Amino acid sequence: MKTKAQYKVKNWNAYDAALKQRGSITFWLDEEVIEQWRNQQKTGKKGASNYYSDTAIATMGTIQSVFYLPGRQAEGFLESLFMLMGIELEVPEHSTLSRRLSKLSVELPVLPKDKAVHVVVDSTGVKVYGEGEWKVRTHGVGKRRTWRKLHLGVDEESGEILGAVVTTNDVADCEVLPEILEQIDQSIEQVSGDGGYDTKGCYDTISQRGAKAIIPPRSNAKIQQHSNTQAPPYPRDENLRRIHQVGRKQWKLDSGYHRRSLSETAMFRLKIIFGGKLRRRFFDNQAVELFLQCAALNRMIQLGKPDSYKVEG
Repeated sequence: MKTKAQYKVKNWNAYDAALKQRGSITFWLDEEVIEQWRNQQKTGKKGASNYYSDTAIATMGTIQSVFYLPGRQAEGFLESLFMLMGIELEVPEHSTLSRRLSKLSVELPVLPKDKAVHVVVDSTGVKVYGEGEWKVRTHGVGKRRTWRKLHLGVDEESGEILGAVVTTNDVADCEVLPEILEQIDQSIEQVSGDGGYDTKGCYDTISQRGAKAIIPPRSNAKIQQHSNTQAPPYPRDENLRRIHQVGRKQWKLDSGYHRRSLSETAMFRLKIIFGGKLRRRFFDNQAVELFLQCAALNRMIQLGKPDSYKVEG
């Protein structure tokens, strides 16, 4: 009988401390952030300019996601923090947060690397609104039940989210890959994805970045360019030839395709920490809400990760 592999963590003390830090409510505000809390720049257009800066809106939105707070509770939570810290700053109202969130630009914090990265891509559904599990099981799915798709490009080594795109649930994974890779400034060594990315457009996009595409071809796939042609070998054909030589299972092992599952691990981590549900009603706000969660998750990962090894026998 095949048993599940066992792993042990080598850096448990450091990882344990990092997990505690994820739940810490210790806040530190830089003097520059305090000075920039209120927007000093005027738009020059008709009407009043925004009172709060994007930094203030992003801070409140992040706190709301991390601590599972509705709008008014997030407002009161931040007011209490400022009072305890002795900082005389006004807090955006929950309605201001909702109005400003849709136009907020979120940059994912990523630690720089000297080497090319291996990007693993996948997507997952995030619930927006609708019936609970009991109602669905008893009466079926209603017409108001809907989802958003979160597409992620994850660094296979560090687990950081390098690129994120939010779409409706009718957008295919292959359509979003160019936008994910466009967000990644670092050089890319390899891109691994499941069969949903097995399209010519995905292979061309990955080749343009000078990366190796590890995508399992369909079972009925045929070689398009044979070896007797003058054209350079097509990456998908190279994968097919290797599969014909060693078999699909061995090809996945040799190519590192199974590392693709780390994208699913990142999505599981995101849903466990932030609940896997969206509280916003409008699509643009929902997208920014997910981007803020991705940015917060990267910060948590940078605090520390487990360094594990497989237990033999």
